[in-house]
Amino acid sequence: MKTSDFWYDLPPELIAQTPLAQRDHSRLMCLDKATGAIEHRHFYDLLELLRPGDLLVMNNSRVLPARLYGHKEGHTGRMEFLLLEQKEQMVWEILAKPGRKAQPGDRFVFGDG
Repeated sequence: MKTSDFWYDLPPELIAQTPLAQRDHSRLMCLDKATGAIEHRHFYDLLELLRPGDLLVMNNSRVLPARLYGHKEGHTGRMEFLLLEQKEQMVWEILAKPGRKAQPGDRFVFGDG
């Protein structure tokens, strides 16, 4: 088995920013081994989904705790930036809110500038 067997597309807008108040209401992605069909359920469904011999894979990854607040240079509207992954030195993949205000090449001011 290879770790690449578990790679899948996860759009940034589906990455949880905070835990749900009722943790068992978290979404659960289920894969039918026989058909390859993917079904979206909830964690509270887990006991009815498991059968003897099933493999349960736990993911203990965490979101990098790197949240920054700033504004676009020359503007005052506050924006939130979540650093997702460092791609190379001084280059990061980020999630910006509101994202429609951020374009490649824009400059942003953080803290007192």
